[in-house]
Amino acid sequence: MESTFSLQHGTGFRALPTTIRPPRKLMSNHRIMRSKHDTKQVSPHRVVIASHLMAETKEKKMTLYNDNWFDRLAIHHLSQSIQLTTGIHNEKDGYESLIEAASAVAMNFDAKNQQQLVIKALKKALPPVISYMIKIIAPPSKVSREFFSLFTTIFFPWLVGHCEVRESEFQGKREKNVVYIPKCRFLEGTNCVGMCTNLCKMPTQKFIQDSFGMPLYMVPNFEDMSCEMIFGQHPPEDDPALKQPCYKKLCIAKQIHGVNC
Repeated sequence: MESTFSLQHGTGFRALPTTIRPPRKLMSNHRIMRSKHDTKQVSPHRVVIASHLMAETKEKKMTLYNDNWFDRLAIHHLSQSIQLTTGIHNEKDGYESLIEAASAVAMNFDAKNQQQLVIKALKKALPPVISYMIKIIAPPSKVSREFFSLFTTIFFPWLVGHCEVRESEFQGKREKNVVYIPKCRFLEGTNCVGMCTNLCKMPTQKFIQDSFGMPLYMVPNFEDMSCEMIFGQHPPEDDPALKQPCYKKLCIAKQIHGVNC
């Protein structure tokens, strides 16, 4: 039996299945693989809503990345983890392969299952013993919050683009627990708000919290495609990022991959 839930998108609601079913129809460049067997409390209103004017008039120039061997290895590893989790394979290379794999998830699964699949893929990519050890030896503290921020800026530019550590106020004291991303590589590559929230923001927040015991609030700015990752802060229940409409005609994921955002 299949149950349903209502997902709000824009101003309407639509019922979506909560069970994961194999996609009936896939794009031509996909094939199914058969498996062998406070910080200072951030106001929710800091999430900047993209204007229709911006979406209709600004011509975007894609950022060029020169990935080194580590970047290419990490991109391939995450892309393969997603493909193995979904069973949907693609023949792309580099970051295009990751975008293609993520687009296949967005195209064939509802929002709830998209988030669950990404979390599952992240668990495949990171051995549980590592996350368990970090969770035990580095419980939430100023040191661990600043460690997570620094670690992100060193080891994850291949995923989100250039990023830097910034200070914020946490329980009346200043600490470097914020990662600022001037222009998110994933959001720029897809230009899709739905993929940003369902395949990055929401699953990453939950994965970091559950795997490492570290609260994380990701605050995207949909005007300039920047983002803040605030370690130590829980995301609000009524997250304004979830109410953001997509970029309409400029949604790359919809134009190229057929994502229904």
